[in-house]
Amino acid sequence: MLTLKAEIRDTETKLDIFRKAGKIPAVFYGKKEASTSIVIPKIDFLKVWKEAGESTVVTLETPQGNKESLIQDVDIDPVSGAPRHADFYVFEKGHKVKVALPIEFIGVAPAVKDQGGILVKVLHELKVEAMPRDLPHNISADLSMLANFGDQILAKDLQMPQGVSPLVNPEDVVALVSAPREEKEEEVAPIDLSAIEVEKKGKEEAPAEEGAPPAEEREEE
Repeated sequence: MLTLKAEIRDTETKLDIFRKAGKIPAVFYGKKEASTSIVIPKIDFLKVWKEAGESTVVTLETPQGNKESLIQDVDIDPVSGAPRHADFYVFEKGHKVKVALPIEFIGVAPAVKDQGGILVKVLHELKVEAMPRDLPHNISADLSMLANFGDQILAKDLQMPQGVSPLVNPEDVVALVSAPREEKEEEVAPIDLSAIEVEKKGKEEAPAEEGAPPAEEREEE
């Protein structure tokens, strides 16, 4: 079981003060749980977050008692990439929860390895319902069943752990293999040299009008 020790946070204290002290500001809430501001050790959170993701139960040890929760959301610093705030959803004991589990693709598709096909991953997560204690970290999709072009893995083909029910259409496509595309050589049209206008250097003098005096005479007038 994954656990995190949480302290009740004073909302009047600036968040940067907690972050400089090696803690992450957070909040937990639920359907029947009032929103409560907390702080948790950053090092501990990073370890739990890496293992749990957003689909594994995390027990928050708080002054108000233990709270079974899921990591609902993590705010990431756009510059450093470090987490700077976290949301925990506390679920009701004895009730099932609905979450989106990541799909882990395992194995190798023969149609890709042996025939040069293109693997297309249509879904990357699957929405399921289960009791919190039955939630797996992910759902596996075995690519070895994709032997020929056009073969598909459907939602109904995925092996669900005991106690886990998918909340998607059984016919939804998870992955497929398509035939490789044939690259056609582009035909280059021949260049029509006669259509290219060559610019002459210098300017041509305009012809003098008939009967007009020479330029020298016009200047003396």
